[in-house]
Amino acid sequence: MGGYSFVGRRLIQAIPVLFGITLVSFFLIHLIPGDPVAAILGNHYNAQTAAALRHSLGLDRPIWDQYLIFLGHVVHGNLGQSIYYEQPVSQVIGDRIAPTAWLVVYSSVLAAVISFPLALVSALRHDGVIDQVIRAVFVVAFAMPAFWVGIVLILFLSIDVKIFPVSGYGNGFAGHLQALFLPSLTIALAFSAVLIRSLRNGILEVMSEDYIRTARAKGLGTRLILLRHMLRNAVPPTITIFGVNIAFLLGSTVVIENVFAVGGIGQLLVSAILQRDYEVVQGITLLLAVAVVAINLLTDIVHVLLDPRVSYG
Repeated sequence: MGGYSFVGRRLIQAIPVLFGITLVSFFLIHLIPGDPVAAILGNHYNAQTAAALRHSLGLDRPIWDQYLIFLGHVVHGNLGQSIYYEQPVSQVIGDRIAPTAWLVVYSSVLAAVISFPLALVSALRHDGVIDQVIRAVFVVAFAMPAFWVGIVLILFLSIDVKIFPVSGYGNGFAGHLQALFLPSLTIALAFSAVLIRSLRNGILEVMSEDYIRTARAKGLGTRLILLRHMLRNAVPPTITIFGVNIAFLLGSTVVIENVFAVGGIGQLLVSAILQRDYEVVQGITLLLAVAVVAINLLTDIVHVLLDPRVSYG
């Protein structure tokens, strides 16, 4: 029952968070200078046509009325109608969500593959040359702007060497793996810097515990001590950091998708802001907020399951 009540409490806590996000996103997008009607009509703009379109879109109503209408639609699972695409927002987002989902999962897998062995080597060789090199390289990778790292990777591995495509999403499973490798690696490098530091510190802390010394005194092998004692106690805190950073990673995709022209919801978000497509911006913002809340909840549950010292309370 403790687990169910924990999940219930977290879901209840998420309600005001999501409400606040709808409020902030709605009013911020309306504060951006520019007229969506003018963007839609373009060269065909005139006062009469603009007034009629503004009325049909409900943009001539008071701002609070527009917000309440938007909130009412959201409560009923309706994200509204895109002003620019003239399609339901859910359909517009649904057509772009696959590349972003691929990018998030791919980046997370690459970060885990890079971080786990390097953190282990760094901890076991702490304060040595290898440890210093690993830490220095990933501190630099973390400090570099993601878009700059992405451009450098494009120049070397797409234009000079021509191993990976410059942009796009690819076709089929193998095509996605090849086309999204560079954007995923760009995100994973900065992500790995955080994970390596966390896991390395966790392993070093566990190595100094009395039960590790006792296990060595009993004659247990290094590999058995590492798998049964060190990693078992060092990994759970890193799992929490991993989950939290996946939530932040969702925001990173906005920049990276535009650098590599991936065609996901990050690129759609930038286009919608430029086009003053209020409904699409609000829909994407709300979707990302729900994803962040869900990831954080799942991370907390996994942490509790892996570490019996942590309670649902």
